[in-house]
Amino acid sequence: MSAIRLLVLGAVRQHGRAHGYQVRADLEYWGAHEWSNTKPGSIYHALKQMAKQGVLLAHEVAPSAAGGPPRTEYELTDAGRAEYFKLLREALCTYGQKTDVLSAAIGFMVDLPRGEVLELLRERLAKLAGWRSSVTEHYTPEGGPEQLGHIGEIMHMWVHSADAEAQWTRGLIERIEGGAYSFAGEGGDPFEGVLAESQGNPYA
Repeated sequence: MSAIRLLVLGAVRQHGRAHGYQVRADLEYWGAHEWSNTKPGSIYHALKQMAKQGVLLAHEVAPSAAGGPPRTEYELTDAGRAEYFKLLREALCTYGQKTDVLSAAIGFMVDLPRGEVLELLRERLAKLAGWRSSVTEHYTPEGGPEQLGHIGEIMHMWVHSADAEAQWTRGLIERIEGGAYSFAGEGGDPFEGVLAESQGNPYA
């Protein structure tokens, strides 16, 4: 799965209609350019490609005051909305994807109902446990990585990473069960408070 596809679809959906600079500014404010491949060129390329694929609808608006070409604004089509939620659900429940994909999903998880997010995260925990069991059939962490020579350090790293991810996922589940954050269907804006009222987006 492509993290940039999920990020761009989610950012456009937040605005209803957005031009490339707005999408770029939002994702830069999130720091996505540091933990994913959301460089300016890749954002504009993704917007154009998804418009060609029918996932986004492109609107040409008035030319800039400086006399430049018409600015293009994008909005999700029905197919785009369906793909966005498909990618979001898949990223939340799947273990093994790159960290940038999971990070993108966490950023937009509030677009789903609370109960569904909990269900997806529990599914992810079960997959983590299943993966760990399959690995430890051949490698016992308590025996130390030396039991397989230096190659054992690879499996040692994988198991420790899976354990850390499971611990983090359980903590997130507990926080959500405890009422943290505002999710779809609960009233209000789930993204309210991400920026303080007195704090402007420095990239906007």
